[in-house]
Amino acid sequence: MSDTAAVSAAPVLPAGPDDDTRPQWFGHPRQLARLFTTEMWERFGYYGMRALLALFLAEHFLFSDVTTGGIYGAFTSLVYLTPLFGGLLADRYLGNKRSVKFGALLMSLGYLGLCFNGPLAKPFFAFDGNRYEVTVERSGEASRQFLIADGKKLEIKGQNDGSVALTDDSGTSLINVPKGGYESSAERSDFYVTIMLVSLSFVVIGNGFFKPNISAIVGTLYAQGDSRRDGGFTIFYMGINLGSLISQFFAPLLALWFGWWAGFGLAAVGMFIAWALFQFDGGKLDGYGEPPAGVAKQSSLLVMVGALAAIPVAWFLLQNSMVNAEAAAAAAKSGAGLLGYISSLPLLGQVLFVIFTFAVIGIPAWAYFAGSREEFHKMVVATVLIVFTVVFWTLFEQAGSSLTFFADRNTDRQIGGYLMPAGQTQIFNPLFIVALAPLFSLLWVWLGKRGMEPSIPVKFAIALMLVGAGFLFLVLGTTFAGDDFKVGLFWLAGLYLLQTIGELCLSPVGLSMITKLSMARVVAMMMGVFFLASAMAQYVGGMVAQVASVETVGGAVTNLKVSLDTYVGVFTQLGWVSVGIGVFLLAISPLLKKWMHGVN
Repeated sequence: MSDTAAVSAAPVLPAGPDDDTRPQWFGHPRQLARLFTTEMWERFGYYGMRALLALFLAEHFLFSDVTTGGIYGAFTSLVYLTPLFGGLLADRYLGNKRSVKFGALLMSLGYLGLCFNGPLAKPFFAFDGNRYEVTVERSGEASRQFLIADGKKLEIKGQNDGSVALTDDSGTSLINVPKGGYESSAERSDFYVTIMLVSLSFVVIGNGFFKPNISAIVGTLYAQGDSRRDGGFTIFYMGINLGSLISQFFAPLLALWFGWWAGFGLAAVGMFIAWALFQFDGGKLDGYGEPPAGVAKQSSLLVMVGALAAIPVAWFLLQNSMVNAEAAAAAAKSGAGLLGYISSLPLLGQVLFVIFTFAVIGIPAWAYFAGSREEFHKMVVATVLIVFTVVFWTLFEQAGSSLTFFADRNTDRQIGGYLMPAGQTQIFNPLFIVALAPLFSLLWVWLGKRGMEPSIPVKFAIALMLVGAGFLFLVLGTTFAGDDFKVGLFWLAGLYLLQTIGELCLSPVGLSMITKLSMARVVAMMMGVFFLASAMAQYVGGMVAQVASVETVGGAVTNLKVSLDTYVGVFTQLGWVSVGIGVFLLAISPLLKKWMHGVN
């Protein structure tokens, strides 16, 4: 999502006429090749890390699904929020090129830090005032959890009603622990948890400097009105998907074969390559993305020092989200109401909710008094599209959290004799993007020539209905689950296919339309609101993943039927709600199109 936003938001600066005499690369300035490759390796690192992150938190540190969702949502929301500040600092002090190098270095160090994950957390199971160590025995995909009580080795078996039975070797239930009458957690090293959070903080701050600025440099390659600009960004965008496609295939494999450190190490290697491509560019990027004239080197140094000082701030927000995740989820289940729930959220969640709510209400109200009738209408449409964008990406971004857990626990991932790692299932999205993006580009052109291309609100509505249909397709697949309570991989791939088609309807046009609809004097502010909406979607996505949480012991579920039923319930709700919201948007799309006053 932020990839498209960054591409759309890049500025257009004078760079030369259409008949550019500079050395070319497939009809584009040769500098595009260096930027394409750099972005490919950066996304190689990020998506390789993302393919592992939720599973790493749940299976190495043995965090509950709720805590994992809290950390994951906070991290990804910060990743989408910090480009606001990184772009501003680059424009005023560092320049785009120096910002990219600085950000790449920070992200490289972050991925490298994740390699130092320490020993596996020690699981325990507590009930009736006693706490017992848990041992986990794994055989392929299957796992069994045991504890020692009164000198007997007892297996922990989850029951369909949520209770837990402790059984002996013969399968006889000796102790039954009612639902809610036990605690399953783990002892973990505070030192290595801190290393993990600090490493993620390096990625957050580094991404803020990298993402907006490499896209901005692409924009400077083309003069105002250069007909090649859209094609150049299309090539650049394909680099994003190529990098994510490759890393999401290999990183989970290395993590499976050698350990988590190997998967994160691969991400670090990719990011170091991205840094090296800019650091040692051989003069290919001279004159592009340079610091503003008159800015002293001391000022740039102070900005970098300030960025390093922001790493503890990111750590605090992540740590706060980790500590308060369980309390927020409990408040949601207790029916404390919206205000009670928001007050129980971690600090980052409270700030995002308050700022976004004020923006959504305040901006149209301001436009009503400050602008013309037409400007007010356009600003209302822009705000409405932003809100629907949040809904879409909240559901779409379940890929890295609840859908990955579903793949791990309730999906038969066998392909012939190959067992696909759970994190590798995220590969379907970039695979479908690479295959379908050119076709959709041709489709929109073909429909446009015949006056049949859907309006932007209609495309948004289709996207929302498709992301919901993806969940419902997967739910349909669960009706064919076998005695192992696992669904065929075909159904998960089908979900990604439908949701990717939805992405192709919404993503390429989202931010560009917001900028066209916004009043000229507040375009920059509306772009900021759009990035805020992206961060908001990521955070709410983490909350949705918490709703889909399943009780685990030693990092694994003890009853796959309960797990499957939980996912079916949540995915069914998500599917129908998304379809319903899409139908509602489709119904009001004629009004929105009218209020766009001819903007296409």
